[in-house]
Amino acid sequence: MARAVDGPKRKNRRNKILKLAKGFYGDRKSNYKAAKDAVVKALDHAYSGRKEKKRVYRQLWIARINAAVRAEGLSYSRFINGLVKANVIINRKALSNMAVEDPVAFKAVVDVAKKALGEAQSA
Repeated sequence: MARAVDGPKRKNRRNKILKLAKGFYGDRKSNYKAAKDAVVKALDHAYSGRKEKKRVYRQLWIARINAAVRAEGLSYSRFINGLVKANVIINRKALSNMAVEDPVAFKAVVDVAKKALGEAQSA
């Protein structure tokens, strides 16, 4: 069977890779061999980046909560421990948002955690 050098299937496959490589520097945007490697690497980084983004946001939320809680005289770990003991189920994203946008409500949550910690210490 003859080797297809300029058939539509081969051309479409190459164009798909070159389209994904649009915006890359040098040969990586126009040379198929270089573009293929660059696209594979870029897609790999994009995949792991989507996973890493979740970790980064959680770190940000925890840092914000920690800063807000320290102003109230608690550490982050003691605050979370107090929430667990008080059976308060609020995720870190919501707590972080509350600390930034609604300090009054956040202070109320901190007071609930402090109260739960106080009861646990006296018991």
